[in-house]
Amino acid sequence: METAALPARPVLPRWSGWAVALLAFLLLWKFGAGLVPWAFDYPRGWTVPAARWITGFTKWLLNEATFGLFTFAEFTRFIAAVIDFPYRIALSLLSTGFLKGEGSAAVQITPPLSWVAVIVVFALIGLRAGGWRLAALAAACLGFIAVFGQWQSAMVTLASILVAVPLGVLGGGALGILAWRSPAFERAIRPVLDLMQTIPVFAYLVPILFLFGFGPTAAVVATLIYAMPPMTRITHLALARVPGELTDLGRMVGCSRRQMLWRVMVPASMPALMVGVNQVIMLSLNMVIIASMIGAGGLGFDVLAALRRLDFGAGLEAGLAIVALAVALDRLSQAFAVSKAGAIPTGNIVERHPYLASALATILIAGLVGLVLPAVQSYPKAAELSTGRFWSDVVAWINVNFFDAIEAVKNAILLNLLVPFKRFLLGLPWLGVAGLLGYAGWRLGGWRLAALVAVLAGLIAATGQWEKAMITVYLCGISVMFAMLIGVPIGILAAERERLWTVVRAVIDTLQTLPSFVYLMPAVMLFRVGDFTAMIAVVAYSVAPAIRYTVLGLQGVDPRLLEAGRAMGCTPRQILWRIKLKLAAPEILLGLNQTVMFALSMLVITALVGTRDLGQEVYIALTKADPGRGLVAGLAVAFIAIITDRLIHAGARAARTRLGLGEGAA
Repeated sequence: METAALPARPVLPRWSGWAVALLAFLLLWKFGAGLVPWAFDYPRGWTVPAARWITGFTKWLLNEATFGLFTFAEFTRFIAAVIDFPYRIALSLLSTGFLKGEGSAAVQITPPLSWVAVIVVFALIGLRAGGWRLAALAAACLGFIAVFGQWQSAMVTLASILVAVPLGVLGGGALGILAWRSPAFERAIRPVLDLMQTIPVFAYLVPILFLFGFGPTAAVVATLIYAMPPMTRITHLALARVPGELTDLGRMVGCSRRQMLWRVMVPASMPALMVGVNQVIMLSLNMVIIASMIGAGGLGFDVLAALRRLDFGAGLEAGLAIVALAVALDRLSQAFAVSKAGAIPTGNIVERHPYLASALATILIAGLVGLVLPAVQSYPKAAELSTGRFWSDVVAWINVNFFDAIEAVKNAILLNLLVPFKRFLLGLPWLGVAGLLGYAGWRLGGWRLAALVAVLAGLIAATGQWEKAMITVYLCGISVMFAMLIGVPIGILAAERERLWTVVRAVIDTLQTLPSFVYLMPAVMLFRVGDFTAMIAVVAYSVAPAIRYTVLGLQGVDPRLLEAGRAMGCTPRQILWRIKLKLAAPEILLGLNQTVMFALSMLVITALVGTRDLGQEVYIALTKADPGRGLVAGLAVAFIAIITDRLIHAGARAARTRLGLGEGAA
């Protein structure tokens, strides 16, 4: 006897859940103000006094905390002394010379290294790492700094880099080794590393200033906190990816645990570890301007002083000097990352170490000649060049001749886009936004992601930062939209044309090495202070990843799929829109993620031009030395960054799955 088939259960479309969630959100937004007013304005009585707790804890640490035989204040003084000693040596070698006495009564015993000697030493390092071309590039970068009158400031900056980078490499490497050895430690440290990389630098300048005082030592500590996480992550990843055959071989020959690490694992991971060193160098250079706010000096102080004077030309020259130093150090560290060890030389010490011997001989000869010829010791002022006045005049000419047009564009965008969008976001219920983010997390990544994003959004409201966070989101969202509208079309054009991509890549590499403060000066001089100025600076700073990831995604499309599309008669436009862009969507989403991260980091700096967002809160906390206020605002920025990062990564993962690309396409 046959049974009747049961009717198929209707399957709801994928968008139905989103429709229900959005309908609930709209009902709360439209009618909830009278029924649940606390869903719109977080009650003050429920606010978590996190800022007061953090400030109180910091004061307790500094004034009362005791650990065994020493106080926390004594511990910070010990750390400061450990950092200050090598810094003073590096500064004496490169900038001030070795001095006897303090302050104005100090007498120079020996002069610093000659500018000629430093350039030749950099050239020898380049020759050793990558040949004559790299040697010429390193010499040209240092020569540019000398010719444009930035030598003294550059050497102060280089002294801090020479101290911060080894400490960052050692500290980050040690943490990475511990994370590799202990999965529990890796799980514990991962959220700490996330926070270190997403909290705005300004936020932890406040407690560092509180604990270490004003000066170069505090600046080096801030640089270490900013630059160490990539080294930790890369060390852990590099050790985890060492082939099993090497570890098996190490066990067969009887290596102890320590020998396995230092004689097998670390040598096998050296190329990846050198990439970590490169990242520490570049992040340390990114910190030079911000660190100058707490006493670092050098090129960063020059850029900051030019910003305060609105002297675009001087600021640009100091910024380009930072770029030149960054290019030299970046190329040298990259060359060492890919260089292979040759045969071990034999003979006397000079034959075994020819480059070191040449460097020492150059330093000695240049020092002796410099006693007779001052131009060899210090680059002569009469031979210096400057384009600062030219660039300042260019900005002034644009301001005078196009003022009306600039104001018209500025006011049109402000009144028709920025202000309405800002009012829209400020009118949204915090509870509805947290719930909608939680639902998005659940759909994209499951209940853990849903809980994470909803809790972080709720914490922003619970600490009293919701309104400023919405202003941050508004500025970030508008800026990212413009950056993507500019970057994606440029990336599409560049991906198809190799020559154009070569030019565009050089431009965006320069944009990414320029200090972020440099973007503020022309923006302020042309548009005055305010949200529009902040948006222009953020777009200019964050457009690079939008271009880079679009090109990466389009160039990574399988050529066989393109051939199949042509065989089916697709036009070039159809191939672009229906094949290339669809398959490149995961990479473009990751580019969007990086654009958001760049925009958030720049928004904290744009507080200097009058924004009223979380960046302004962090900056006020720095000026008032209020660590609690600064860290709470910084954590709110970090929470926005983490929410965005996790949701976009989950969306990219879902896109790869739908397209059948798998995780390997990441």
